[in-house]
Amino acid sequence: MSETSPATPARAAEPDAQAMSTPETLANIFFEPGRTFEALRARPRFLVAALVSIVAFMAFYVTYYQRVGYEAIVDSEIEIARKADPNVNEEALAAGARIQKGAIVKNIRLWSPAIAIAVVFAAGAGLYLLGASLMGGKLSYKQALAVWVYSSFPTLILMTILNFVLLFLKPPEDGAEIVQGAQRGLVRANAGALVDGTAHPFLATALGSIDLLVFYGLFLAAVGLQKVGKLKSGPAWTVVLALWGIRVIAMLVISAVTGRAM
Repeated sequence: MSETSPATPARAAEPDAQAMSTPETLANIFFEPGRTFEALRARPRFLVAALVSIVAFMAFYVTYYQRVGYEAIVDSEIEIARKADPNVNEEALAAGARIQKGAIVKNIRLWSPAIAIAVVFAAGAGLYLLGASLMGGKLSYKQALAVWVYSSFPTLILMTILNFVLLFLKPPEDGAEIVQGAQRGLVRANAGALVDGTAHPFLATALGSIDLLVFYGLFLAAVGLQKVGKLKSGPAWTVVLALWGIRVIAMLVISAVTGRAM
């Protein structure tokens, strides 16, 4: 008994050995993702990181609307649609513009991204839970949610900061260019930035899917599934790349059908 008793408290304390506060997890995910995810396995926090992500994105989104001007954004979107399809019905475009400029649609467009991000977090966690389970991993939905949110957090924050910089480097007079860029992200660490998305939407979408920032997020997700879901490297990457591949295929199909770069 004397030999085993001291080990019991040691095992009980083991989950807390890598414990981090929420501010520490938010900072360390950038520099020590492995250790951060180990801490999140024991204490799968996600709410603060999710809220910071949503607030950061919405800060950029609202600033984008204010700097460019909502009506100017709608007019630029109409012009982009006209260039994409020279045979487009002008009456339909005009009617669409009137609807888009209405107060109800304006407010829906302004605030709906916050809801969309929350839905993506919730659905993505479910996909990670399913994928990890199929690969023999063991994690709860709350742990899967922590993996999804924290693997998305660094890329979203970095992209938001860079988007702010680029938004203020572009004068508001370049409305059409800014709008077209914002539809695919002002920051594009991929070869899709070299392709005219209006003239070659499918090619721009394909090249844009191979993005350095996106792969940074995929790397973090794979690390998270390994540390939190107790998966080996191969199965973890299989889950992450499979979901990324499905997303890319869906974007390519939408681009082919709509004739717009995604």
